[in-house]
Amino acid sequence: MKFIAITLIVHRPDPVTGAKKPTHERFREVLDNALLAEELGFDGFGVGERHERPFISSSPTVVLSHVAALTKRIRLFTAVTTLSLLDPVRAYEDYATLDHLSEGRLDLIIGKGNGAAQRDLFHVTPEDQWDRNAESYEVFRRIWRQDKVTAATRFRPPLTDAEVWPRPYQQPVRVWHGSATSKESVDLAARYGDPLFSANVTHPIEPYAELIRHYRERWEHYGHDAADIAIGAGTAGIHVAPTSQQALAAYRPVFEANLAFYRQAGLPVVFETLEDFVERSSALIGSPQQVIDKVHRYHEQFGHTAVHVQADASGLTDTQHRDSLELFQSAVTPVLRKDIPDPPFAWAPVLPASPTAQERVHV
Repeated sequence: MKFIAITLIVHRPDPVTGAKKPTHERFREVLDNALLAEELGFDGFGVGERHERPFISSSPTVVLSHVAALTKRIRLFTAVTTLSLLDPVRAYEDYATLDHLSEGRLDLIIGKGNGAAQRDLFHVTPEDQWDRNAESYEVFRRIWRQDKVTAATRFRPPLTDAEVWPRPYQQPVRVWHGSATSKESVDLAARYGDPLFSANVTHPIEPYAELIRHYRERWEHYGHDAADIAIGAGTAGIHVAPTSQQALAAYRPVFEANLAFYRQAGLPVVFETLEDFVERSSALIGSPQQVIDKVHRYHEQFGHTAVHVQADASGLTDTQHRDSLELFQSAVTPVLRKDIPDPPFAWAPVLPASPTAQERVHV
């Protein structure tokens, strides 16, 4: 099993202390967390993309480029690239450049994105967002694989023998499809034989398990080999402590502050108590053995081989968060790596065996 630390770069007051860091300090924190993730042995570090409050993750390629310069080993993820909002040509240019700068350490997780404010910002409607997402991905995918692309697009100017530079480093980049609630994203992933990453953060396990079952059905429908399926899953929070009592005591102020925020903002509350949150959500809160057991329970339903956890302290103190991640890596991940297989592909740059004639011309 592979483990990824991610951040959506939420920028709001600390849920417990109420203090809000200046923007530049929040970005510095993201970089520090990326370095910590590599130091502790995480397999990947992901940065989200949002274009509305309270997020400042509108430029993941810029952030990940800086992370690439600071790190050596860890793979870099987008979580998620909102292709429904983006011009696929421009998105390709940015991510191909990042892939070169990181020497092929890039994985993409794509999705349509959430939030009415960012839809309005980019003039995307609920009625066309899925079509935009599918079209953008299809064009993006072709540009990555073809030297010249012709495409009769609906949502951007058509392409005729278009050349887009730079040409790719990874051939091709691995693209996961982020899925929260919709069968459209699941079907798109299955159609192209791409891995799926379930959000798995807001609700109990059932709706996510249902979508993953649908993904497997559509995968078979499109004629792909079941042995090639790769599924990742998110988590709603993390705090690992030597005992369950210590984990609950440390996380309770975080949960209660977030609960108050949701109610004040008029957001739906799914889990009314910390105990219910720990029991029925995907949050990894408890002793190492409790966390191991929970991941196994989810694996029984999902069959996932990758999992992401929060890179941010998110209301815990920096010391509490670091101690938690250290314990997670020392006492939890070794067991899960042994018990649960890795995804069915190498966790390494996707490179051709030798340069093609066309590539030699480009040199």
